[in-house]
Amino acid sequence: MTALDLYLFLKDKNLLKNAPKYWWPNAGTEWGLISAILTQNTKWQNVEKSMNNLDDVSLEYLIQIDERVLAQKIAPSGFKNQKAKRLKLLAKNIMDEFGDFENFPENVTREWLLNQKGIGQETADAILCYVCFREVMVVDKYTQKLLAKNGLEFYEYEDIQYFLQSGIEDNFDKIAKENENNLNLCYARFHGMIVEEMKR
Repeated sequence: MTALDLYLFLKDKNLLKNAPKYWWPNAGTEWGLISAILTQNTKWQNVEKSMNNLDDVSLEYLIQIDERVLAQKIAPSGFKNQKAKRLKLLAKNIMDEFGDFENFPENVTREWLLNQKGIGQETADAILCYVCFREVMVVDKYTQKLLAKNGLEFYEYEDIQYFLQSGIEDNFDKIAKENENNLNLCYARFHGMIVEEMKR
């Protein structure tokens, strides 16, 4: 099975019929950035509860709010103290490095994200794909499970990502129109379809 075969197999199931355009809610916003951190090691429903508890979803708000208060608000997402600390530090580092959120999506690099406390490859790529609209495929445990289910075993994150990205890029002309000729949109929706399929 190729990456394109997998994409077409999932597309036929119409898994994203009720989803936002990029699958991830509020893509391209500070909401998307904060939720990418909160979704680590928890279910999406818990992230939504935490996000609804926040009075504001800006970097300024994260910097100004007391860490203990923030921890209580994001408690549904689990690891509340750790995530509160990391969110505050990330917000400060973004403001120090980029001046404001508007400059962040355009100028941030994957290397910079990976240097931030608590951000691994999956979270970095989720931010790049859904917040910065970069041409990056997110790989998570659902992706690994779906590939293994179809007889494709990989051990390294980079190998899975290369398999999926190269397979889509080499055949993008076949699915470009339905993705508005936008490779980032294709990757975002492909990852979304994988997650929705594996959650069923």
